Amino acid sequence: MKIKGWLMGIAALLVTLLSLWVVQNVMEYKSPHGINQARAFYEQPKEKIDVLAVGSSHIHCGLNTGTLWSEYGLAAFDLSAAEQPFWITYYYLEDAYKYQSPEVVILDLFSAARFKEDYHYPWIRESIYGMKFSGTKFDMLEAAVEPEYRKDYFPAFLSYHNRYVDMNKEDLYNIFGNHRQKREFKGFTPGFIIADQSEPFGGWDELEDYSLTPKSEEYLRKIIELTKEHDSKLMLIVVPYNADERDNITYDRIKEIANEENVWFYNFCDDLDEIGIDRAVDFNDHTHLNYWGSVKFSSYMGRILREEFKVNDRRGEAGYDSWDANAEKLLNEAGAH
Repeated sequence: MKIKGWLMGIAALLVTLLSLWVVQNVMEYKSPHGINQARAFYEQPKEKIDVLAVGSSHIHCGLNTGTLWSEYGLAAFDLSAAEQPFWITYYYLEDAYKYQSPEVVILDLFSAARFKEDYHYPWIRESIYGMKFSGTKFDMLEAAVEPEYRKDYFPAFLSYHNRYVDMNKEDLYNIFGNHRQKREFKGFTPGFIIADQSEPFGGWDELEDYSLTPKSEEYLRKIIELTKEHDSKLMLIVVPYNADERDNITYDRIKEIANEENVWFYNFCDDLDEIGIDRAVDFNDHTHLNYWGSVKFSSYMGRILREEFKVNDRRGEAGYDSWDANAEKLLNEAGAH
């Protein structure tokens, strides 16, 4: 009888744990602005990502993983989140190196130019909820969230009960983790709006100081050091958009640091014509490329990665079938538009 009781207890515990796991999968927050990117990263084939792109939404809206793969065979992943500052990106990278050894890390610089707060909250959940529980995540929270607000972001499951009214098909598809779909998602999230950006956007807040902030500079240098420790080549880039002279104050300072550190820097806003970006048709809004703009930019970037950085063409190699699937899905999605 005692054995039977123990077995029934173990069975009840397993059912409870399975139920909690299913509820977690269904109720957890999903978002294409950062959360989905982080969760998909953990499903990627180990040690297969050659190009890891990090930073703000300019990465996952502008760096088209399907184009990089279909044209150049580059195994790339966009591990980015909306308005992500350098101090979160640093811990994203620290965590990423536990699973991957990218040859090239691409860092987008937009957030450092536009957001000057030491604690930047508007989109911070996109950078927190998808990251696995670890000491690295605690360190990130310490750098990104003031002590009195940390309970609002961690642990995330405390806020899931508010989601029942927002549940949709994506939640139900995720009952058992949806691992294959996550593995075939490489972070890139296309936009299919055509927003004419022929005229400069004038809706930015006026700031007293447009220079690189001390906190941003501190973590930029930490990112540079981290990539050197892991033998990754670092590219500091500005994804094409209608930048103005205020943004360039920050970018010019970053260029100085890049020169000091012998790191590759390029502001692609200076080369829209060479890339082939048409302001009238290639933007999704005032700062993000749409799908068609991302194809042009990524084709240009792919050539640089192959010719200057000598990143391997992985097409036809074993273990890269999920990149084939990603490229096909993106082409099908574009065809529907």
